[in-house]
Amino acid sequence: MQSAITRRIIGIDPGLNRTGYGIIEVCGGSMRWVDSGVIRVPAGELPERLETILRELALVITRTAPDEASVEKVFVNVNPKSTLLLGQARGAAICAAVAAGVGVFEYSALEVKQATTGYGRADKLQMQKMVQRLLSLDHAPPSDAADALACAICHAHASARSQGVAAQLAALGGKTGARRSTRGGGSAKARSAWRSFAEGK
Repeated sequence: MQSAITRRIIGIDPGLNRTGYGIIEVCGGSMRWVDSGVIRVPAGELPERLETILRELALVITRTAPDEASVEKVFVNVNPKSTLLLGQARGAAICAAVAAGVGVFEYSALEVKQATTGYGRADKLQMQKMVQRLLSLDHAPPSDAADALACAICHAHASARSQGVAAQLAALGGKTGARRSTRGGGSAKARSAWRSFAEGK
């Protein structure tokens, strides 16, 4: 029997003042925490702050060697200037991953919260507590690191769902040699596997 492949995922929560990062490993039906932390960006001109994010994340990526990166999409809020600045911090984070040859996947805040807590309007504390539970941590990580770990968890969830659909397609192709709809089947299996994470099975 072929052994399950272990994948290492880095989640990134970019910000001009604090950029969170979190690395997990996923193998079969289990996840484990590898590393997490917060890059504190010194005050200064925008180019220097972006360079700090790029440089420090590059060091984290070199040290932890992730296979994939997960970053939250920018949410356009009522303050266009804040949205633009966050987008630039996010761009620096993405560049750090791409320059290291790490594939980048993007998810909305709603997708990240639903994948982690099952609730799209979860607050910061709920996110921290659920990340702690899913990764069996002794204590809840800081908010920025928890958000980054949640991004990694979201990608692990999405990957499991995609693999479930792909496996079902392959099985159907092997049995019938014909194209059939797999709507719902793979997702149901992935959701079942994800409930096992939350319930500690």
